[in-house]
Amino acid sequence: MKRITYWPQLALGNAFRLVLSVSPLVGLTFNWGALLGWSAIKGSCDPSVCLPLYFSGIMWTLIYDTIYAHQDKRDDALIGLKSTALRFHENTKRWLSGFGVAMLGALSLVGVNSGQTAPYYAALAAAGAHLAHQIYTLDIHRPEDCWDKFTSNRTLGLIVLLGIVLGNLWKEKADKVKKSIDSRIEN
Repeated sequence: MKRITYWPQLALGNAFRLVLSVSPLVGLTFNWGALLGWSAIKGSCDPSVCLPLYFSGIMWTLIYDTIYAHQDKRDDALIGLKSTALRFHENTKRWLSGFGVAMLGALSLVGVNSGQTAPYYAALAAAGAHLAHQIYTLDIHRPEDCWDKFTSNRTLGLIVLLGIVLGNLWKEKADKVKKSIDSRIEN
């Protein structure tokens, strides 16, 4: 894809997925798990939750892979390959910031549409702070810094995961308390 487009992230994992005979539109398939996972747990795909979740994953992929691409931009330019690093140049931080806002906005919409609780939103705030620090301190001209920022996305993912888990536990506890109160009122 780097020979065809400056947006290879949208086709991220294409060869791997084709080998597995999964969707040929793989760029978007790294995040396909959001749709499949929700459907597996809930029994159907709620578009009001799944589509913003899917979109947020795509935005996150654009963030971390653009950071990663800055490590290879000299070699890519030399051999005629394309990437978002070459497309964005010195405007990379603006683009990453836009992708980050879109990602966090979509994750907030997921929270609203799925009835999430305070821990989820606290985790989104922490993820936003982590992402803002990552982008603000990124030095696109130092490959080792790009690598450090790229790998720090593990932390970002863990923060969001922790928010989902704690938010759902909070939701379960609140539901149990509500049922207990309702049964006392009925008696």
